[in-house]
Amino acid sequence: MKSSAFIRKNFRRTVLASVVAIGAFGASNSFAAATSTTATGTVIVPIAIAKSADLVFGKFAPGAGGSVTVSTSGARTGSGVILSSVGSSPTAAKFDVTGDGAATYSITWSGDTELSTGAGGVGETMALARISDLTGSNATSGEVTSGTLTAGAQSIYLGGVMTVGAAQVTGDYTGSVTATVEYN
Repeated sequence: MKSSAFIRKNFRRTVLASVVAIGAFGASNSFAAATSTTATGTVIVPIAIAKSADLVFGKFAPGAGGSVTVSTSGARTGSGVILSSVGSSPTAAKFDVTGDGAATYSITWSGDTELSTGAGGVGETMALARISDLTGSNATSGEVTSGTLTAGAQSIYLGGVMTVGAAQVTGDYTGSVTATVEYN
């Protein structure tokens, strides 16, 4: 008989503990609260860049050697070289950037740091230092690294300084400069 009394006593305790647990945990639902949010997102116009003018240094003779500079407005000056007014006109390169409203963006420059002709032997390259700005305001030094689109558009102007040797080989010299833009 003792074991049946023990079982009943344990059964009562188990039932009592269950009732207390149901009361305690079941009651928590009556204190719950809920709300929701609206999830939104906006897809913007991708940023884009297009070249609308090439950087052209024009024609010149090496003279004693020196440099030819084309400013961001396309104005050309020379030091130690003889500038020719015959043939191609000097121009600054122009890149047109388009994108979302008044977004800001970064600009990175890469590409050739020298122009070359032929196989790249002695006298067949000229060093190129880039000059850039956002206004085409005749800058002759510095590089721009960021911009802000106004009504979804902005232009970047690229000039440069080309170093010319006294024994520079005659010919057409070319190189490539790449402007990459990315939203901030």
